[in-house]
Amino acid sequence: MKDFEEFIREGIVKKQSPDLSRANFLEKESHKSYSFLKKMIRDLKINDENANSIIKLSYDIIMELIRSKMLEKGLNASGKGAHEGEVAYLRNLGFKENEIEFANKLRYFRNGIMYYGKQLDKDYAKEVCSFMDKIYIKLKSKD
Repeated sequence: MKDFEEFIREGIVKKQSPDLSRANFLEKESHKSYSFLKKMIRDLKINDENANSIIKLSYDIIMELIRSKMLEKGLNASGKGAHEGEVAYLRNLGFKENEIEFANKLRYFRNGIMYYGKQLDKDYAKEVCSFMDKIYIKLKSKD
């Protein structure tokens, strides 16, 4: 995975004025989605039928928090490579390399679901949920 600064040099991430209103909105949306996902898992459990939905929602929760942190600092990613750039920003937030690699693989598998009809299983969904719980708490504590 490339360094975050390379995404800036390539113009995928642009510097702008901090957008605290949008950052706050994304953080609140992430929290609402996180609460919803936890209730869904509690009530329905994780199974092969809902694995893709859980993985996509987990990914969205993480990405909304990353985007929120970027917007607070006046950074915005767009276009081809934007999601990869946002994942790379985890390095700037002090995350460990294995966490960044997992997030990047999650990005890859989520794209497989969205664009190539990939069906993932409950075991991977459980792994993603465990990761999401850990990274959610860490991202929230970066305030």
